[in-house]
Amino acid sequence: MSQSPIIATPLLEDVLDELHTLLRSLRPDEWHLPTVSSKRLVRDIVAHLLDGSVRRLSMQRDRYTSPPPNGPNRGETLLDYLNRLNNSWEQATQRLSPNVMIDLLEVADRQYVEFFKSLDPLGQAFFPVAWAGEESSLNWFDVGREYTEKWHHTQQIFLATGRESTITERRLYHPCLDLFLRALPYTFSDKTASEGTSVVIEVTGAAGGRWQIVRTSDRWVPSDASNTDPIVHVTIPQDCAWRVFTKRRTADELLAQFPQIKINGEDALGRTVLEMVSVMA
Repeated sequence: MSQSPIIATPLLEDVLDELHTLLRSLRPDEWHLPTVSSKRLVRDIVAHLLDGSVRRLSMQRDRYTSPPPNGPNRGETLLDYLNRLNNSWEQATQRLSPNVMIDLLEVADRQYVEFFKSLDPLGQAFFPVAWAGEESSLNWFDVGREYTEKWHHTQQIFLATGRESTITERRLYHPCLDLFLRALPYTFSDKTASEGTSVVIEVTGAAGGRWQIVRTSDRWVPSDASNTDPIVHVTIPQDCAWRVFTKRRTADELLAQFPQIKINGEDALGRTVLEMVSVMA
């Protein structure tokens, strides 16, 4: 499991092109289809994607600070605050037609990608990748996090509309999986084990791969070693892997929904793998 930087900006541009093409092909009724993202309809996902692009441009590129209150209320968690922002935006965009939303999205996404191209990948990021346990991140990881966000929401729309996905080829999907799995050491941070204990997760399919973490004296770290005897080996088909990593559910719920997931070895640590969530959820 490498921790090498992933330069996701070119991939992000390609996924957004596929998103725009997909949205242009939808019938009016398909905008109201339910998705696997909580209670969101397709149009709510599109509104959320638009919000992500325009908010990033406003806050980071333009250094704009919205009028108060512009942060969590007293006693409100960051996640609750983000959900409140998302809900208020999605309610406001109910006034927009699909064509208007697509037009706005195409304009915003073009500027969004160009802005990311201007950043030094090894420079300090505007936002840390909190789901990987980071308090500060480099730009490549922040942009990579944006890539996983755009990728999985686009895939949700493909799934909801029954269209054949154009973003699950290895070139686009494998880097997304690799970025998701950067959360694995943080997910295990409160799990103890003897030094040298290893955990392997394998995503099967053409876009999949093998990822491993190993316990040192005081933490879990990524490892590329192939000669270890893991205490648990978790196998997840690529068709459901992205859904496992982007929604908070119990291991029992996931194993019931996706019986093709296999845990071979230490069950408790295997279930911890399934508890990894690589989004703010």
